[in-house]
Amino acid sequence: MNEVEENYLEIEAIIHPILERSGSDVQVKIDSHFPGGRLAGGKYTMSTHTVTLYIEEIKEQCMQIFGSLSLLPDYLSVIFAHELGHAQDRHLAALADFYDECTNEFDRSKIAFLIEKNAWKYAEKLMPEISRDFVKKIIAQSLKPYYEKMELQTA
Repeated sequence: MNEVEENYLEIEAIIHPILERSGSDVQVKIDSHFPGGRLAGGKYTMSTHTVTLYIEEIKEQCMQIFGSLSLLPDYLSVIFAHELGHAQDRHLAALADFYDECTNEFDRSKIAFLIEKNAWKYAEKLMPEISRDFVKKIIAQSLKPYYEKMELQTA
């Protein structure tokens, strides 16, 4: 078994129990890198009902927030649970439509923020075994750009 296969099996062992616990029928893909300029650890695609995890970006985020990869399994779990939150959000399609139709930048920012908050709310319920402080730190880091953008728009 090569290193890529070993890594895939380790990742699968982390995310599979979370997927089962969620009861979701979402498809899951694992890629090495996000195909864009952002440091995105995961993405939910509504049209294909697929969560994609970007492992190198997840590692980089974990390093930036915690300064080591020792917490990577828990960090990966949190990111995956967040993406599942998007997949399981029964309001996501309507919110995405509102976002697309919205012409006011402040309202668009509020909708994007609500989409993220909904996913985090779901994720928190899905991982009771992971430290609340650990999860809260990740959520705060994730939502920081949304708070900043809305704050700048009201200034």
